[in-house]
Amino acid sequence: MLKNIVIGIIAGLISGFFSTGGGLILVPAFIYFIKLDEKKARATSIACILPMVIASSIFYAKNKFIDWKLGILCAIGGIVGGFIGTKFLNKVPDKILKISFLIFLIYMAIKMIGDFWWLISYLELFQVL
Repeated sequence: MLKNIVIGIIAGLISGFFSTGGGLILVPAFIYFIKLDEKKARATSIACILPMVIASSIFYAKNKFIDWKLGILCAIGGIVGGFIGTKFLNKVPDKILKISFLIFLIYMAIKMIGDFWWLISYLELFQVL
């Protein structure tokens, strides 16, 4: 039980800091530490995300950080995409899900590293660093 709470705290901290945490932290933690099967881990992470999102959104809204028009439009797309994704989840083998998730994480890591190095070069150009 304590392990589950610690995983939740870590995911909540990462969610608060970086606006992520569900898929990136919870799914692997559920699979490798809690030993849930792939599909149950994904579904459980979605259930965990809602309270984290509500808590973070209250803070962000109080500080006027939310672009409500963009948020609502993306939420509509997210509802449609979430519905379609859950329908496909039952049809896709766990191995394909794992490989797809890995490819997504690698792509995002490479993109983030590229963005980071561009920023460093920019700051060095203007002698900020």
